[in-house]
Amino acid sequence: MFILMSIHHPKLEYEAALIDSMHRYGAAIRGKQGLRAIHTLKDERSNRLVGLAIFYSKADFERLAPIARAAVKDDPFDVWEEAEIDGLMLGEV
Repeated sequence: MFILMSIHHPKLEYEAALIDSMHRYGAAIRGKQGLRAIHTLKDERSNRLVGLAIFYSKADFERLAPIARAAVKDDPFDVWEEAEIDGLMLGEV
């Protein structure tokens, strides 16, 4: 199993646009072989948004990630975010 977790810090006025972007990212690979689950989540104690994608393997992530990234390649994250995206690439130990 391999997990990609992306923690976003949206500016309040761009939260809806960022959620839409995260949904497009997920829609681009949802249902494709190698993806177990993908979710867009909001922290209940802050304005942080979390993208959580669970793949069967790192190889599946490496194959599907370019497809998902292409769906959001023109999105202005530098405008929408208060801070850089905190990305975690998690493998089982």
